Amino acid sequence: MKSGQAKSLVILLHEIYGANNHMDFMKDVMTQEGYDVITPNLLHRDPFPYDQEEEAYHYFINEVGFIGPRDEVEQIVAANRTKYEKIYIMGFSVGATMAWICSEFEVDGVIGFYGSRIRDYAEMEPGCPTLLFFPESERSFHVPDLIDKLKIKRYITVAAIHADHGFMNPFFRAYSRKDYMECMNKCLKFLKQIDETDSTILSG
Repeated sequence: MKSGQAKSLVILLHEIYGANNHMDFMKDVMTQEGYDVITPNLLHRDPFPYDQEEEAYHYFINEVGFIGPRDEVEQIVAANRTKYEKIYIMGFSVGATMAWICSEFEVDGVIGFYGSRIRDYAEMEPGCPTLLFFPESERSFHVPDLIDKLKIKRYITVAAIHADHGFMNPFFRAYSRKDYMECMNKCLKFLKQIDETDSTILSG
């Protein structure tokens, strides 16, 4: 590990809008907590404004998808694995689904916020400690059913939050400072516990 480099790396995965002000904000938060941070631009274009939600969604589904970003994240993990003692992936919305998919890589922990498409990959078994947050309800599916499927898996901690999809983003209409603070405290506790745990114990 290089002098001045943090012991742990956080890879931040963005929402459908791209690597925007929310990712800049979260990068600052995690950097202040002592982590090095990478925020890949999985869209490979400028971010969409929040009022172009439909356009952003269709662009991600039709032009990006999950396979290309999955491979990109795998390359980031591989390129940094020997540089850090711990590597974490934290994602939001489609980024949370991507983080879930990438939990099978050689990473030490995954955190996902309102990854509604996780329901399409609910049969996956995460390969590392995984912390997931969902709103209590979503328009497109029944959240309690998904939570019931996930909470019985090894390594999983899952919580339903009385807030709307997007509550962690201070630039988005659904932002809830109270829920943001509570969830960030849980996230940081989750990460610190892994930071202080021998990797051989986690993998055993």
